[in-house]
Amino acid sequence: MSSTILLFFVVAYFALLLIVAYYTSKKSDNDSFFIGNRNSNWMLVAFGMIGTSLSGVTFVSVPGTVGGGGFQYFQVVIGYFLGYIAVAYILLPLYYRLQLTSIYTYLQGRIGMTSYKTGALFFIISRTLGATARLYLVVNILQIFILNNMGVPFWLSAFIILLLILLYTFEGGVKTIVYTDTLQTTFMLLGLVVCIFAILSNLDLGIADSFAQMKTAGYTKVFNTDYKSGGFFLKQIIGGAFITIGMTGLDQEMMQKNISVNKLGDSQKNMLTFSTIILFVNLMFLFLGGCLYLFATKNGMDIKGDDLFPTIALHGYLSMAVSILFIIGLISALFPSADGALTALTSSFCIDILGIKRNEQLTEAQRKKTRLTVHLSFAILFFICTMIFKWIDDKSIIDIILKLAGYTYGPLLGLFSFGILTKRTINDKLVLPMCLLAPFLTLILDMINNADWFIKKLTLQGVFAEQLTSISSSIFNGYKIGIELLIINGLITFFLLFTVSRKSTSH
Repeated sequence: MSSTILLFFVVAYFALLLIVAYYTSKKSDNDSFFIGNRNSNWMLVAFGMIGTSLSGVTFVSVPGTVGGGGFQYFQVVIGYFLGYIAVAYILLPLYYRLQLTSIYTYLQGRIGMTSYKTGALFFIISRTLGATARLYLVVNILQIFILNNMGVPFWLSAFIILLLILLYTFEGGVKTIVYTDTLQTTFMLLGLVVCIFAILSNLDLGIADSFAQMKTAGYTKVFNTDYKSGGFFLKQIIGGAFITIGMTGLDQEMMQKNISVNKLGDSQKNMLTFSTIILFVNLMFLFLGGCLYLFATKNGMDIKGDDLFPTIALHGYLSMAVSILFIIGLISALFPSADGALTALTSSFCIDILGIKRNEQLTEAQRKKTRLTVHLSFAILFFICTMIFKWIDDKSIIDIILKLAGYTYGPLLGLFSFGILTKRTINDKLVLPMCLLAPFLTLILDMINNADWFIKKLTLQGVFAEQLTSISSSIFNGYKIGIELLIINGLITFFLLFTVSRKSTSH
């Protein structure tokens, strides 16, 4: 497949996004950027959030997991669905009742200014790491399969892609993203469907026949009943629910689109519609993964994981049209997560950390200048983080993202839980130390439990490595902490906050 042809379609796709951004950002102001003037159409938000939720990691990594774990990822997806229901009926009513622009403002009213900024800080760290890990995955695929052949270095590829994202989000913010995410989700789902049917056609199989072959090969297993395993179904479902509560309900990027809808009822309809569609879309990605592995077996390909889908789609095994749709689908899966993150981080830093809405002395022009400066600064930070992920060069990006989420979203989960579930008061200045201590304690627990993983990643040797392995075996007896790391971190945060709090004296 010609790299020049693929690059042409990538550029044409960007041009289309810029045109949409131009028309949607007309007469935009700071409220347009931050919350879309609270006038977004709930159906557009629901459809666009599919792309934001899935990202390039889902597009590439979820099909790649089928070879090793079958359809077990669907356990997590079931948990996601339960989590979305909790967000719709517990968190959204709270946010709408308080008319929040930033969801972390809740913490200011409930506990104090330090808590408010602590929540925003952990969101900024979480979303920056997660978004740039996803960005790295997609840029790296474009680099390997297109841009290396043209002599373009990775740093330049990352720079140009971030520049283009910056251009189409610079003025309109949320108001623009609601529309561009809808466009991008359409292309992503189109790429998914076309790739499935192209592979089935090449295999000369129907859907029923292909599913039967997947079952024979052991790819369709969903539920893991080994309670010691990191993939045990109860851990995956419960963990998936709390990942959604943390990474959606307590995440400014995801919530800023929901609270841009005018009415609570419409925002809840958006959440329930979106969460139902996500069930079927993830199942389609898993089915695609099964098709890819059947195709690989038929063609004698010894490739697994993240590299399988790009190799089949771009190395001439299928038609040129499929290669083009794969690339467009891939970047369509990337941009709803990257552009939304860039906008949400700008919003959070401006409103929560800098307090541009609290400072009544600032003019609208001064607020806009600050917002544009912060937006540009986060784009530069994205570039730096993407280069760091390139330096690390780990193929298991989905594992890294879930691991990082366990550490960074845990304090948010514990902090909001303390505020919502208790009426206790706490010295606001103690909140940040407790929220920093919790991930540290979680890390120690995780190192002991997953000793082999940490020994390999950190290249530990000698007596320390042996003692770590021995302690892990004696304490956990083979039990592996997996997706529930986020819950553990949240519980530790909650416990630490509870121990330094006191009963409220108000009546």
